[in-house]
Amino acid sequence: MTAQPTPTAGTPRKAALAAWVGSALEYYDFFIYGTAAALVFGKVFFPGSDPAVGTLLALSTFGVGYVTRPLGGILLGHMGDKFGRKRVLVLTLLLMGLSTVLVGCLPSYAAAGTAAPILLVILRLLQGLSAGGEQASANSMSLEHAPDNRRAYFTSFTLSGTQAGQIIATAVFLPVAAMPQSALLSWGWRVPFWLSALMVLVGYLIRRRLDETPVFEQEVKDDKAKLPLAVLLRDHWADVLRVVVAALIASVSTIFTVYALTYAVNTVGLAKTPMLWVGVLANVAAVITIPLWAKLSDRIGRKSIFVIGSLGCAVLIFPYLGAISTGSWGWIFVLGIGMFGVVYTMTSAVWPAFYGEMFTARVRLSGMAIGTQIGFAISGFLPSIAAAVAGSGKGAWLGVSIFTAGLCLVNVLAVATGRETYKVPTERLGLKDRSPLSGGPKVEVGR
Repeated sequence: MTAQPTPTAGTPRKAALAAWVGSALEYYDFFIYGTAAALVFGKVFFPGSDPAVGTLLALSTFGVGYVTRPLGGILLGHMGDKFGRKRVLVLTLLLMGLSTVLVGCLPSYAAAGTAAPILLVILRLLQGLSAGGEQASANSMSLEHAPDNRRAYFTSFTLSGTQAGQIIATAVFLPVAAMPQSALLSWGWRVPFWLSALMVLVGYLIRRRLDETPVFEQEVKDDKAKLPLAVLLRDHWADVLRVVVAALIASVSTIFTVYALTYAVNTVGLAKTPMLWVGVLANVAAVITIPLWAKLSDRIGRKSIFVIGSLGCAVLIFPYLGAISTGSWGWIFVLGIGMFGVVYTMTSAVWPAFYGEMFTARVRLSGMAIGTQIGFAISGFLPSIAAAVAGSGKGAWLGVSIFTAGLCLVNVLAVATGRETYKVPTERLGLKDRSPLSGGPKVEVGR
């Protein structure tokens, strides 16, 4: 019988901190791009277009980053399951940092013509490639270092770090967005991209000191010959498909972060600064609520919290976008913070553990990365799809709400029919036995 790996004392907290800080830094880079796409890039890189078309093209470059996320999930997921989680954590951070700093150095369309938007798209693709392996590697590292009864709590720090990255990104853009238009379009929008160089350096120093997980090292020692990706596709394809569908809940985030801001500023004519503050305050609430929901799921299970969060988002998207259409600032703040900062975080708190617990350690990073990134890729194009299908009028919010709610209901179906795993010991996660909570015989997949 294979000896079980022994966790290193203090490592769960160290892994959670590395995941939190790294995700915050990485998604600062990712979301400053989304904010710039909504507010600036239409004028800087597509100035010859009709304003509505320019905005649509700028939002499309945001969505383009999601094209390479599945590819990043495949490549980086395989690397993480073959060579270790730590190497991927460092690689994703450096790749995201370099591509983000270079975005801030790009010439405008007026200076370089069509080369400018082409280079913008290339760098956005590199950002997407990096993001494709970031969360899955951080989640795998945190989950495999965590005690059995606190896996959701420790893995949730990856997502609270993501929310912190959005806070920093939006907060940095608040003074930038308030600049005179000429300064904003010439050099002001570049500053947040340049600042990422210092932040990525801090993340690198933290992540390079993290230990590899004992459960991964044991799996590699026992199973050197197997190719993780081949094992994943042979034995876990149904789990990957479930993650893909469940990950469509990210559509709520892209609609809230990108579409709602664009709709409010460019269609309804609301001021940029208050709308940016809605995002800041909602993400502050998310940083607080995510670990609380995660601790609750360690006690009562993953599925019920996830499903309630999905259904809540399906309902609240209607009054939130409706409030934006009428310019009701009080309701915009209350509903925005409530939906994104409290209800949506029920899903964010749970999915890092819920998805990771579907797979064995040998294929966990690949399974999470490929499944989530395909789902996120679909969700990433929703802002541009919503803008194209719903039109540019004030009444467009209703169609967008219906579409988003429908995706939430599909997500509920995928999660509700999944397997509850919060009581399964870490070393038995992903094993296809019929009674995961009993002491009966087990069949190990891919061994």
